[in-house]
Amino acid sequence: MKKTNKPSHDKKAGRKTLFAAAGLVTAAAFALSACGTGSDDSAKPVTEVSTEAGSQKAATVLDKPFEKPDLVLTDTHGKKFDLRERTKGKPTLIYFGYTHCPDVCPLTMSNIAVAKKALPKSEQDKLQVVFVTTDPDRDTPAVLGKWLKAQDADFIGLTGDFATIQGGARTIGISIEPTQKDKNGKLVSMHGTQVIAFSPKTDAGYVLYGEDATVDDYTKDLPKIVTGARP
Repeated sequence: MKKTNKPSHDKKAGRKTLFAAAGLVTAAAFALSACGTGSDDSAKPVTEVSTEAGSQKAATVLDKPFEKPDLVLTDTHGKKFDLRERTKGKPTLIYFGYTHCPDVCPLTMSNIAVAKKALPKSEQDKLQVVFVTTDPDRDTPAVLGKWLKAQDADFIGLTGDFATIQGGARTIGISIEPTQKDKNGKLVSMHGTQVIAFSPKTDAGYVLYGEDATVDDYTKDLPKIVTGARP
């Protein structure tokens, strides 16, 4: 597990990392990381953000919320899925990753799945959790469906054309690269590991979580995210 910018897994408060999000003015650090292995950063970030010393809060409420990606992809049933239309007016978490990821992707989805189960059933039904693959050549609808079912059968899995997915990710500050072989010949997908929460009130992405967010963090925040409140 390596960062595309800085060495990963540096969890000290106050660390400074780079995050590709134009116009973002916040006070928290987020890793622009990737599953698998990779080389030094080939694309310079647009904005640098850093954590206030001693801050322990996992969620960052964005000063300038993201617009929901305008993506029309294919779901795990092989059907067309218009992300904006299908999640309109619903609390939504969006994450870009891939099923062959050895660490961050399954951990992130597992953390969200566990936290979701702590919500009342009525609120669980409202929450939309969307996993968009960064490795569409291998993550077919069937593969995505099987993998997500082990996490939460209600999670939404989306696949499609890589360029379309990459463009959609870029609109919310997440960098992804085409799947490639590492030095050992293993196929890996380089991608940002942020989870972005979209408000049911405005459909804007107003809260961002880094890869260090825990089950407890999500369990604490999801009740507020479901209503569009500030965590």
